[in-house]
Amino acid sequence: MRYLIVFFFLSLFIAPVTAQEHNPTVEEQGLVKWYSFAEAQELNKKQPKPFLVDIYTDWCGWCKQMMRTTYSDPNLATYINTWFYPVKFNAEGQDTIIYMGEKYFNPSKAPRSTHQLAFKFLGNKLTYPSTLFIGNNFQFQLNTSGYLDNRQIEPILVYTVENIFRTTAFEEFKTHFQKAFYDTTKSKEPDIKWYSLTEAQKLNVKAPRKFIFDIYTNWCNGCKVMNKTTFSDARLKEYLSKHFYLIDLNAETKDTLHFGGKTYTNSGTNGTPFHDLVMELSHRNLSLPTLIITDESMTILDTLPFYISPETLEPVLLFYGDNAYKTEKWQDYVKKFSEKKR
Repeated sequence: MRYLIVFFFLSLFIAPVTAQEHNPTVEEQGLVKWYSFAEAQELNKKQPKPFLVDIYTDWCGWCKQMMRTTYSDPNLATYINTWFYPVKFNAEGQDTIIYMGEKYFNPSKAPRSTHQLAFKFLGNKLTYPSTLFIGNNFQFQLNTSGYLDNRQIEPILVYTVENIFRTTAFEEFKTHFQKAFYDTTKSKEPDIKWYSLTEAQKLNVKAPRKFIFDIYTNWCNGCKVMNKTTFSDARLKEYLSKHFYLIDLNAETKDTLHFGGKTYTNSGTNGTPFHDLVMELSHRNLSLPTLIITDESMTILDTLPFYISPETLEPVLLFYGDNAYKTEKWQDYVKKFSEKKR
């Protein structure tokens, strides 16, 4: 099923602490493979990944509890080990650390004195544990204070790994993430209608509409959030159904697809696991998820990479669905749209 989480299971509760509670290795490390700053930065030169920095102190009880619970969850630890360089940083340690070419140290030998790097990351808000998420080759940074359980940390991990910070504020994404994976209430309204490319093209002959290609994979969590919240948003569903054919396009499909008078396959010859049509539509620069909007003749009007919230998608749909793009510039249109919303 499309909503299956492949890389980690979003559990609804924290697993109970067992006899591992008194194991010093688990208490200090959990199941995460931790690096020093020097190791993580060296590895990042060869294969860039986001950093997850656990900022702790030796006396912090909640820091140890986070190791025993959150970082000892096997599925969560696997996700972090796969997609991050996790770094443990003692905010009161005595090590000299080189970070982004600058040298940081602890200016005092006194007990519980604070390392310079802790001040850089936290300012004067020295709360422990604090967790720092650093992405996009050090251009993005999100700091959280206090203990994080699985449900709290999961949206931050996805937000960082899948570059969702490029399009959406974290609090907005978190709201939709929680709704997608934790909201057990079922909408009474029917789900929006999705079509295969073949179905949409046949329908378009008699009833022309614009197309929206939703390009996703089964392992993309931002894709799942979009499908379960953005395209199911009550404000958008009726408009989408009236003006667009929504095409459900798995980027890794093995189906033979016909589009624009050409035949496309997933032969693997493009050097990726992605279908040749997906690479063609995205101009060989695919991000996940990606929305492709076309006109009624299937000419591409716009490409929207990364996660898009319903709030962000609404003016885009109206701009193309109402044909405003034929007479107005996007900047002028979205300005007027925002003023009406105030």
